Order: sequence, then structure tokens, then C-alpha cells
Amino acid sequence: MPTLRIKLGNRLVGTITNVVTDKNIFVFDPGYVEDERRPVLSLSYYDIERKLITRPREVQRRLPPFFSNLLPERDGVLRDYLAQRAGISPEREFPLLWLVGADLPGAVIAEDSEGQPLPPEEKSETREANKEEVLRFSLAGVQLKFSAIGRGGKQLRIPAQGRDGQWIVKLPSPRFPKVPENEFAMMTLAKEVGIDVPEFGLMPVGSIENLPLEFAENKTNAYFIRRFDRGPDGERIHGEDFNQIYGQYPEKKYEEHGYTGMAKDIWALLGEKGLTEFIRRIVFNAAIGNADMHLKNWSLLYRDGRTPTLAPGYDYVSTMRYLPDRGLGLPLARTKDVSRLDDELLEKASVQAGVPRGLVKDVAHETARVFTHTWSQHNAGLPIDDLGRRKIDEQLRLVPLFKEHVVSGRKPKRKKS
Repeated sequence: MPTLRIKLGNRLVGTITNVVTDKNIFVFDPGYVEDERRPVLSLSYYDIERKLITRPREVQRRLPPFFSNLLPERDGVLRDYLAQRAGISPEREFPLLWLVGADLPGAVIAEDSEGQPLPPEEKSETREANKEEVLRFSLAGVQLKFSAIGRGGKQLRIPAQGRDGQWIVKLPSPRFPKVPENEFAMMTLAKEVGIDVPEFGLMPVGSIENLPLEFAENKTNAYFIRRFDRGPDGERIHGEDFNQIYGQYPEKKYEEHGYTGMAKDIWALLGEKGLTEFIRRIVFNAAIGNADMHLKNWSLLYRDGRTPTLAPGYDYVSTMRYLPDRGLGLPLARTKDVSRLDDELLEKASVQAGVPRGLVKDVAHETARVFTHTWSQHNAGLPIDDLGRRKIDEQLRLVPLFKEHVVSGRKPKRKKS
């Protein structure tokens, strides 16, 4: 039976075995279980008493949720693209993990126990003639993007098989105009507001070396961002998104959990610093009308293998430029309606989460002040169109938290956090 060894860097964590009925069974390695100083694979594998849950996980056709979230999402362009080039089914997750297991998000490595680099072909007529051209990397999400090496903004190249990149390159959307420019603008604002973000930028698609031919002739811009799960020398830094933490499949990323519960958990795990950054990001994304801030767009990193920290911000897009939804990505005190985002809602959410009300309100108002001032000073120089600007202007007049600052035009005083 084919078996994948699951590792965190060089450390064996367990195995996933694919049995005849296409069930996938994950089992922890005994040495990992017995090590009290073991690196964290996922908080979803710990119970309420912080003890490791060691019972085997069996799933039909799919992988257990933590591993399923490492793959490009179902019905997404990237998943279908990688599977087609490799001659495997996009529906079967075991061979997909086998295919991309050497370059997964975080520090996870999945390798065949017998050393075979590629899974058996299921559709032999579709696999690339040269196996070296089969792309073998994974980036979570649905958008078409590639892993790249080089110097951001100066020279980026898609490496052989797409592996071992330190940058993520996102190509233009065929459906929505100027998404790379939109994300660049929103990330620029986030940085100005004081949110921790990786290095990012824009560059012409045609200047990216070794891009597959079907994309290389595009005359517009691509968006690039440095991977926060890779160190300066390419070392892997483990992390997981909140959908993984909550043990859910990717399609559940908008369900079951909300910002109130996340605030409670972040307060317990990360304390005041983590909660401050979390509230700042909620308010910022309410300002830009990003209704796509689901569980997979929030992550923790384990830089030392065990201690969680909030990962830098990512995937900030003003989605209301393209879609009618102006609301929050997840509910806060059971509502996504940004027209209700005021002191009363913040206090209600704080009480429900069991976090300091004063801290939450102070951070929220500070962020609102800083954002409105930053927007008034810098929006004209950002690469967004008039419709995008008008939408954000409307949003700031709609959300109670921002109204007083839009009217007063007072320059904000930054507080230390």
C-alpha cells in the first residue's frame, strides 16, 4: 500500500497510508508521540488539556482536514492545473499530496516511503512528456499563483517544477480587472496603518522568467509577496491557518467560527500583543470592504517549532470593488453587517470573547483614526480606479467607527501597542 512519510523539516511526525478502498489513514510516529518537546504539527491535534490526540484518522478519498488544507482548494484553477500536468485526478487528495509534498505551506514535507518522486499516472495521456516539467508545489487557495525565486521587483523566476520558491506570484484574474493592483494598494495601506505585512510589489507578467508559456505573453502586472513561511536562506518555518486549527475542510472556511471565537483563542494563545494586531486587522479590512477575510486568511507561525505567533497579514483585497458584499468576512458578535460596527458591538463581542473591552475599543478607534488619515493622504497615489476609491469613501461614511474621523479630519496620534 502506498505510504507517505509526514515530516516537519527533518523530523518524522507520522505516516499517511492509502488503502485499497481509497481510504487515507494518518498515524503519528511513536517517537513523535513520546517526545514532550515535539514540534507542533497542528493545534487541531491537541485536546482541551493540551494533550496530543493520537487516535488514527481515516478519511475516504480525501485527506484529514489539516492535510487537505495544505493543497490548492477544490474547484480552483491551481489545483486543476497541477493535476492535469501530472496526469492525476484533482479529486483524489493522496496522489496530490504525493505530487506536491516536497514544497508545501509551512514546514510539512510529505514523501513516498519508497522514494518515488511522482505518484502513479491515472491519465497517462495528460502527463507532461518531460517529468522534470511537472509542477510540484502547493499554495493554498483557489487563485492561480506560482512559487518563485529571485529578488522581488527586480528579477523573479519560476524554478524547475515550481519548487523551493521564497516568493508567491499571483497572476491577473480573467474575471476581475486589476486584482494585482488592488491587492498591492490594500497591502500598501495596511503597512501604513501599522499592520505587519511581508515584502510585496508589482511587476510585469512578461518579466517573470520561466513562467509557463500560456501565461508568459500577458501584458499586465502580477503581484508578488515574500513567503513568511520561508526564512532568508530558504529554511522552512512552520505555521497553519485558522481553518486548520479548527479542524475544518477548506470549503468550511466561512462557517462554524467567527471573529469573536477567534479573539478568545488569540487572547489565550498570544495575549495582548496578538489581540491588538487581530483587532487592528479586523477594523482595517472593514474599512477596505474585504468580505473575503475567512479562516484561511488568518494564520499562526511556530518560528521555534512550538510557540505560536500571529503570521503577517496577507490576501488584503477590496472585494467590494467587484462584488456587492460590503460586510465582514466572518461574523463579529453574530453579525457581518459593517453598518453596526460601533462601540456597542465591540463591547458585546469583547464580553462574549472574554477579552478586555477597553483594549478592544482603544485599538479599534486608533486604527479607524490612522486609516482615515492615511486614506485621505495617500489614496490618490494608489493604483486603483475611481470606482474603487468611491467604494472605500462610501464605506468610511457607512461604518460608524469611521464616521467621526472622516468628518473631523483630525490627524491621528499613534499609540504604542
